[in-house]
Amino acid sequence: MDIQPHARMNAIGLMSGTSLDGVDAALVRTDGACVFAHGPSLTVPYPPGLRTRLRALLDEAPHLTAQSAQVLEIEREVTDIHAQAVRLIRAAAPDMVADVVGFHGQTILHAPGPAARPEGGRDGAHACESAREQSPATPCAARQDEPPMGQHGRTWQIGDAARLSASTGLPVVHDFRSADVQAGGQGAPLAPLYHAALLQGRPGPVAVLNIGGVANLTLLGATGHVWACDTGPGNALLDDWTQRHTGQPYDRDGALAARGTVHGPSLAALMAHPFFAAPPPKSLDRLSFHAGLEQIARLDAADGAATLAAFTAEAVARTPLPEQPGAWYVCGGGRHNPAIMAALAQRLAGPVRPVEDLGWKGDALEAECFGFLAVRSLRGLPLSLPATTGVPTPLRGGQLTCAGITPWGMREGGRIL
Repeated sequence: MDIQPHARMNAIGLMSGTSLDGVDAALVRTDGACVFAHGPSLTVPYPPGLRTRLRALLDEAPHLTAQSAQVLEIEREVTDIHAQAVRLIRAAAPDMVADVVGFHGQTILHAPGPAARPEGGRDGAHACESAREQSPATPCAARQDEPPMGQHGRTWQIGDAARLSASTGLPVVHDFRSADVQAGGQGAPLAPLYHAALLQGRPGPVAVLNIGGVANLTLLGATGHVWACDTGPGNALLDDWTQRHTGQPYDRDGALAARGTVHGPSLAALMAHPFFAAPPPKSLDRLSFHAGLEQIARLDAADGAATLAAFTAEAVARTPLPEQPGAWYVCGGGRHNPAIMAALAQRLAGPVRPVEDLGWKGDALEAECFGFLAVRSLRGLPLSLPATTGVPTPLRGGQLTCAGITPWGMREGGRIL
């Protein structure tokens, strides 16, 4: 593909996060540096049975390969739900013709090594600089047969990009994280450059806090530099606790946590996890804190939920930051939990608000991000920075498959030539 510099493209971003609740899809118009328009967004939930099997797959993933029967079966189902999301988005925006799909896939294992520390490197990169810095062209591949594994660790997102491309007739950018991990980075978070693009022109320091299964933050500094890391648990522990005690997949409206009282000794024990002693940048797997459920096993359902909501907030509050944000804007499912939002407001300096206060769509933000990153990947722009993932230098990422594209289809499409 020959992508014109600064070409504006309509990208469908797809995200299925560690909360395992379904596929978020969103359409954005972008050149990979700026965002010019936001199209429709939607969520296609995972069926309960698939969600249960995905949750079991997380426990089994360290012992499996990409060719394991249970992986292939679930991967096919997950991919087809992503294809359904693409079809629905295209039907909802017939006048905003999609050029490319950004396909994150479903993370089933994330175990990077310690972040590489660049010698004499800068602490961050300016938002405008990082959005435009060039890198070599993106390689092309259909899919990876095995999860990336090497001296720096491993990250594994399932999803058949060739099948998705064939089903949708669109080019698909995928495998966003493995290049960063293999270069010594953490492979996460990847949303900071998208947050920085949306925050252009807004004075810093300001923080965007994403609370999904894992929580992570982006800090845009007073001079426009971008800094990020995972902070600790998001919703995953509370979801698993709620499922265990009530049979419900999550604590709807924070009702269970609201009935409980935070147990101080248990919270202190949870905060003793070695992750919190490690310097940023750093990242987590959904199950990194799962043993913590046994540490609160003697609490009743409500007190356990209240303690886990407080754990999410306490981990954010204790994250060492190069600058203190003047305001915190929260996205991800956690912002729908009043117990988590109240705990954040109590522990953080500065106002804590949902990202809707910025005019953003909080439930679509991560999906939009991977549409944006798909265009960056096509343009050979970096997806990660030393101050966001610990990678030694700004690094491109992503693989491209055009398995569903015919030569005449490319000509008729008009934009990608």
